[in-house]
Formats: sequence, structure tokens, C-alpha cells
Amino acid sequence: MSSSNTVWHKPLVMRADRERLNGHKSAILWFTGLSGAGKSTLAHAVEARLFQIGCRTFVFDGDNVRHGLCADLGFSEQDRSENIRRIGEMCKLFVESGVIALTAFISPFRHDRQRVRGLVAEGDFLEIYCQASLAVCEQRDVKGLYKRARAGEIPEFTGVSSPYEEPEKPELVVDTGSQAVEENVEMVINLLKCRGIIPEEAARPVAQM
Repeated sequence: MSSSNTVWHKPLVMRADRERLNGHKSAILWFTGLSGAGKSTLAHAVEARLFQIGCRTFVFDGDNVRHGLCADLGFSEQDRSENIRRIGEMCKLFVESGVIALTAFISPFRHDRQRVRGLVAEGDFLEIYCQASLAVCEQRDVKGLYKRARAGEIPEFTGVSSPYEEPEKPELVVDTGSQAVEENVEMVINLLKCRGIIPEEAARPVAQM
């Protein structure tokens, strides 16, 4: 809830100034999909590629955020919505700072993703659906979460006891169930080029990681 005692201060350095300095535009890359679909893997791989061409980036990973910013939240529908709301507000600030913000969250509910989209200007929010079947995600089950959910140890688990609402009009659908990570990275990079977020040709030397 906002306070009547707070006043929004207009900065002297604007987003456009930062984008000119960076040599690219800022945006939110919102990776969504089932647990085990490969959201984090793809988001970090895309960030590594962007870093190599000199882009300013940051990945908000679902598990990492819940260790700090959202450590007080559980996994009820209400808490999940609040989790996404907080991340959306944080991403909005990063966009204003000229950074390409990448997120890796299940974010199962369309209305939550739409609310984040509504926080920023048109074209700033790119929804990327990491499409992998429930069977594939369960087969991977890197964290053993599906097994525990099937055993009733984890209530309200997306895909098992809680729904996942697929994006209706995402900016990009990537097949993370069977396609190689490198191929999906190229699809995301091409999307960014087509949208004018990053230049067609990297003007800076390749960074060393």
C-alpha cells in the first residue's frame, strides 16, 4: 500500500541515457514454464551470451529470490502471486536502470504474468514460454520435487496438484523439452535483435568469462 507521505522523484539520469551508454535497450525476458522445463538453464545461457557481446544483464532465479527478497513467502496461490508481484516491481527498476532483466519463474498464473507486463511500457516485457511436457519434466526431476509432490509431501505443486496456465500469446515459444539449449539461445537472441533491443551486430569485443 502506497503512502500519502511519499513523493516520486524524477532522476537526472534517465533510462534513455543509460541505454545510450550501454549500447543496447533494456527489457524484461520472462521465462515461464513447468518446474524442470529448463527455465533457469536457458535464462543463464542467454545471459552468458549477452555478456559476451557487452550487454548489461541480471538473472532473477526463482530459488535464489526465495532465499532473500521473498524468503517470507510460501507456495499458496496468494503467496505465489505476491512473489511474482515483487519480482515484477524489481524488474521494472532494472529496466529503468538500462539493464536486460531475465527471470526464471514457473509463474503459473496468467493474471500474474499479465500484471507484470502491465508495469512496463509496451515492448518491454517479452514472455518466453519454455515448453516441455509434464512427462519430460517429471523424468528430469532434478530436485526430486515431482516425486515428493506425487507422494503428497508438497501441497499445491504446479502440474500435479496446482494448475499451470500456458501463455496464450507469448513473444516466443521455445521447445526446451527436446531442443538443445544452444538452439533455444539463438532463438532468444534473434528475438532481441528483431525487437531492436540489441544491435544486429555486436559492436564490442567478445568479453572473457
